[in-house]
Amino acid sequence: MRSLSQWLEEYGQSHQNSVNQTIHKICVPLIEFSLLGIFWLIPTPQIFWNIPYLNWATLFSFLALIFYVSLLNFKYLLGSICMLFPMLILISFLKNSYGGIIIYGFGLIFALSWIGQFIGHKIEGKKPSFFKDLFFLLIGPLWVLKSLFQKLGIED
Repeated sequence: MRSLSQWLEEYGQSHQNSVNQTIHKICVPLIEFSLLGIFWLIPTPQIFWNIPYLNWATLFSFLALIFYVSLLNFKYLLGSICMLFPMLILISFLKNSYGGIIIYGFGLIFALSWIGQFIGHKIEGKKPSFFKDLFFLLIGPLWVLKSLFQKLGIED
């Protein structure tokens, strides 16, 4: 299994262009947020109805965190939790306030963010990493986190 630094290094190989990097730093969190929002709105099986906040978004988040635990880096795990929980709280608020109508907003954010990412890769001249391995879809948020850590002066 690859280490976190190997994942990030390989992901970074297709994200060298500064425009593509900027696009990804905006679009990756928006995709994560909108995907969780869409998952939140998918009806859960009847057996889960009595368990508060157990839905497809929280289940997906839990599975992503298990993958992040396997990377053996507490800083990135904690950073991921600090990114995920505010998103889930906001999604819960939006769902409670606006109901199912927000699916259109999540869908629009999701579609536009993916278009942005593909434009970034067109500028870069390289295919997205996830074409090689779907786990890179989980590495994107960590790559954004790495950039944030660097800006904050937090060392690897």
